[in-house]
Amino acid sequence: MPKLKHIAISTQDVEKTARFYIDVFGMKEIGRIDDPGTLGCFLSDGDINLAILNFKNDQAAGAERGKGYSGLHHIGFEVEDMQEIAAKLTAAGSKPREDINAALGVNAADRKHNVEVKYTAPDGVTVDVSETGWVGTS
Repeated sequence: MPKLKHIAISTQDVEKTARFYIDVFGMKEIGRIDDPGTLGCFLSDGDINLAILNFKNDQAAGAERGKGYSGLHHIGFEVEDMQEIAAKLTAAGSKPREDINAALGVNAADRKHNVEVKYTAPDGVTVDVSETGWVGTS
């Protein structure tokens, strides 16, 4: 059964937002990212990976939100089989977010790295799925 393991918040101030979750909820910083599309840090409580992200361009953020968006950006599920979940997502009317996946350089066939493939979900939510999970999760 898929498990919720990842939540991503888009923010304009990575340090301030991360500090809130560290100071108030005792989360631990477990990593950082600074690539062409994203600046951010990853926090964990040992079960869930919380990404605090500032998108550098509209393509990486997804055109409907853009880099200026702040708030919940996407949630991620660890799954046992990417092909099986892709079929279920398709049957439910979900489509891959090819725009975001391409902007982030995601290749669903890459099994050597933590691949998070993004899809549409109801109400404008983006979901990503991964067989390998996220750092800091159980």
